[in-house]
Amino acid sequence: MAEIGIGILGGGYMGKAHAVAMSSVGALFNTALRPRLEMVCAASPESAERYRKAYGFARATADWRALVADPAVEAIVIATPQETHREIAEAAFGHGKPVFCEKPLGASLSDSAAMVAAAEAAGVVNMVGFNYIRTPASQFARKLIAAGEIGDITWFRGEHTEDFLADPEAPASWRTTGMANGTMGDLAPHMINGALALMGPIARVMGLHETVHKTRPGGAVTNDDHAQMMCRFENGAMGQMYFSRVSTGRKMGYAYEISGTKGAIRFDQEDQNALWLYRMEGPEATRGFTRILTGPAHPDYEPFCQGPGHGTGYQDQIIIEAKDFLTAIDTGEALWPTFRDGHEVNRVIAATLASSDAGVWMDINEF
Repeated sequence: MAEIGIGILGGGYMGKAHAVAMSSVGALFNTALRPRLEMVCAASPESAERYRKAYGFARATADWRALVADPAVEAIVIATPQETHREIAEAAFGHGKPVFCEKPLGASLSDSAAMVAAAEAAGVVNMVGFNYIRTPASQFARKLIAAGEIGDITWFRGEHTEDFLADPEAPASWRTTGMANGTMGDLAPHMINGALALMGPIARVMGLHETVHKTRPGGAVTNDDHAQMMCRFENGAMGQMYFSRVSTGRKMGYAYEISGTKGAIRFDQEDQNALWLYRMEGPEATRGFTRILTGPAHPDYEPFCQGPGHGTGYQDQIIIEAKDFLTAIDTGEALWPTFRDGHEVNRVIAATLASSDAGVWMDINEF
């Protein structure tokens, strides 16, 4: 095995998650590449040094360009705001370094298109951070669907619903300013990515987005609180999705239902270690959804625990991402989801917003 120097840009919520993941992934998955926390970058020298001490990095900086250019930093993790993604990624690719970028990919469709072009021109590994679809349960759902276990898919319903801004008295903040920070920019990418992973490409959408609380203590709200969309997948199946940050009572409502000609699947991230499977077989009197508790027989579960039903958690999803990123670097082969997959999510979002504005169906291939 060989060491690889990791540089993480951003030390907050996701920066910490990635630092913890890189610290533990080798022991859990016995990866051929063993990460070394080489450098962390934050907005000020003081915060960067604080993150260095807390997470165990060798060095810290407030200059992202210095981190990207440093020869001891051999792979980059971008965990900074969306508007910074493009410039950082393009610089990293200029140095020939692999990049893992948190979702959404850039702050706009033009950003993500440019990032895909830079990644593919450089010919280096690139990945986007869509962690929820990596739970053992959702990975198993993908395998069941691909194997035809529930037949031909006819219908999909997905949601990503939370309530962190359900209170109209919650103050205005960066989250309530700019479409990139709204529900379609923040929450929708996860479920749209999940739908693409489970169902395949989306052909057409009809969308509607809305600001429920137009003002909050401290200022006006300039982005969307919730949104919905109908869609037609390229495989012919119908679909609908709902996204909300004002869904009272929902904490991590990443959930989906899938109907097929031979069965159905249900999943809810608030119970992330269970998958519900219905098979249309046997006597009608004994048919019903079976609750499958994840265990060592399911993808990426056993490295965390040898006991079925003991469960994995949020941090474990980030560790699985780290394993995939390191594997891609080691083998030189792209692993899903790449920047191009992240760009596809942004295309769906752009089409949905355009549909909402125009009040008509939009074809994804127009974006």
